[in-house]
Amino acid sequence: EVHLVESGGGLVQAGGSLRLSCAASGFTFDDYAIGWFRQAPGKEREGVSSISSSDGSTYYADSVKGRFIISRDNAKKTVYLQMDRLKPEDTAVYYCAANRYTIVMAYIKPGYEFDYQGQGTQVTVSS
Repeated sequence: EVHLVESGGGLVQAGGSLRLSCAASGFTFDDYAIGWFRQAPGKEREGVSSISSSDGSTYYADSVKGRFIISRDNAKKTVYLQMDRLKPEDTAVYYCAANRYTIVMAYIKPGYEFDYQGQGTQVTVSS
């Protein structure tokens, strides 16, 4: 059975940091590109970051570039999202998602389904 389990969310003041984790099981983790997207109430899903399955290349949305860092540990089947200098507009539920070989986070079409997706973790940034 496939699982993607996010953890590390919480409440933090603006300017603070959080580190999200996405632990995977039940599929060949090394073959999958992993991404993080977020969704705030009443808004569409917004791709935040991704990391490839092959060469570790990364993508960041302009809104988080320079503040967030994505990494993966294939031995632990885990992807991390280090979030620094958090802003109130970063408040959302953060989800990790997996697609075999490639994943596109620049734009998530409404209704698009990733191969696998976690249940999400709430991040709240107070001003």
